[in-house]
Amino acid sequence: MNPLLHSKILGAGKPLIILHGFLGMSDNWKTLGNQYAENGLQVHLVDQRNHGKSFHSQDFNYDFLAEDLKNYLDQQGVKEASIIGHSMGGKTAMQFACDFPNMTEKLIVADISPKYYPPHHQEIINGLNALNFEEIKSRGEADQELTKHITEYGTRQFLLKNLYWVEKGKLGFRFNLKALSEKMEEIGENISSTAIYNGPTLFLRGDKSEYVIATDIIEIKKHFPLAKLDTVEKAGHWLHAENPKQFFEKSMNFLKS
Repeated sequence: MNPLLHSKILGAGKPLIILHGFLGMSDNWKTLGNQYAENGLQVHLVDQRNHGKSFHSQDFNYDFLAEDLKNYLDQQGVKEASIIGHSMGGKTAMQFACDFPNMTEKLIVADISPKYYPPHHQEIINGLNALNFEEIKSRGEADQELTKHITEYGTRQFLLKNLYWVEKGKLGFRFNLKALSEKMEEIGENISSTAIYNGPTLFLRGDKSEYVIATDIIEIKKHFPLAKLDTVEKAGHWLHAENPKQFFEKSMNFLKS
């Protein structure tokens, strides 16, 4: 029996899986998750491997992440689900839909396309690896130290959500920093060139984000022939957090259609 991904399940109805991005966790989606649940869906907020409260492993790529989700659905007795995936979670969702189309009712990909992205999180990884939890004894001290590497307040707050007390008096991160540091190049990998999902698919991008550009539609259509591309206004890469109202409306309309 494979280790089970940690999840929080909200509401009742048709299953909807939500997959967070790199260095995120299911908790980031709690507010939106509750909204989907209030609209008649059974929402599974899932921690992917090496993230949140899920298991740690040196094996890390999109094939493993898609397989983890398959095992999770099998163990939950879910035959078919709709999936929302953001960034890294969007790549997992794409891979899963192509590998297990019969288990995928609808697919929503948030601000990522199937293409290859060069590694671009190195400064964040360096900053996180520079934190010495033998010396750092509070969230405030961790933030102060992280400021030397990451000036953007919102990014630091997002990362520091992962802090927890490993034991009395000792802080640590929930994500598996060692494995993720070593597997950095896997985060940007494209999905396999032959992968195709013929079901209903919505790509949502932030209007201020450069992750999904107009020319990506050719690559998107190659893998997802039925894909629609839509834009969330006044939002960058974190479109679900920056304009949750519009993200919810567009995604919910698609799920109900």
